[in-house]
Amino acid sequence: MADGGAVRAVEADASTAFWAPGDHVLWRYRENAGDRFHIARPVTVVRDDDELLAVWMAPGTECVKPVLTDGTPVHVEPLETRYTKPRTVARDRWFGSGVLKLARPGEPWSVWLFWETDWEFKNWYVNLEEPLVRWAGGVDSEDWFLDISVHPDRSWEWRDEDEFAQAQRDGLMDPRLARRVREAGRSAVEVIDAWGAPFADGWQHWRPDPSWDVPSLPEDWDRTPARLSA
Repeated sequence: MADGGAVRAVEADASTAFWAPGDHVLWRYRENAGDRFHIARPVTVVRDDDELLAVWMAPGTECVKPVLTDGTPVHVEPLETRYTKPRTVARDRWFGSGVLKLARPGEPWSVWLFWETDWEFKNWYVNLEEPLVRWAGGVDSEDWFLDISVHPDRSWEWRDEDEFAQAQRDGLMDPRLARRVREAGRSAVEVIDAWGAPFADGWQHWRPDPSWDVPSLPEDWDRTPARLSA
């Protein structure tokens, strides 16, 4: 564990670049059509190997999120101006229950699992995004707006199609990238329909180690990373 629960730059072995269960790392997103990071979430590694990275974001974790410069939460701003008004970032804490995030190397999405506070399973959430880039302190990506919600009965639905369309209108996503996102979404749906990994792997029954502490957000959460060699 990192000292005092803080995220540290875990120097993984150069031949594998894998972290150990219990390590603290950052899961970050760059702003769309920009280079700055605007989302940073300290997480605890559950599993990390050549097939899967699984991390746990505990309830109450201090995170960085985008807000409008006047402090307005992004999701409150009307869609027509949500992506054009000036933004900054703010520290906040993750509300509700924790989130288990699963990502396979090179895949253009991650799968998040949500529960009620009593551990009743709610749903899987397919977050379409740039394949994760690993560095010594964590992983980086760029969110693609469009998502898929998958229910316990295996039914699914598209999410945030309105935001996906608005992002294109506002120039945050060109037609080529939009087509790539749709292709990624269709590929994810094929996995869902076939009930492949990770949906069939029983992760909804997973529980965090009660001895794990909640990692803290480092002051240099937005530092420019040096990529790990695989």
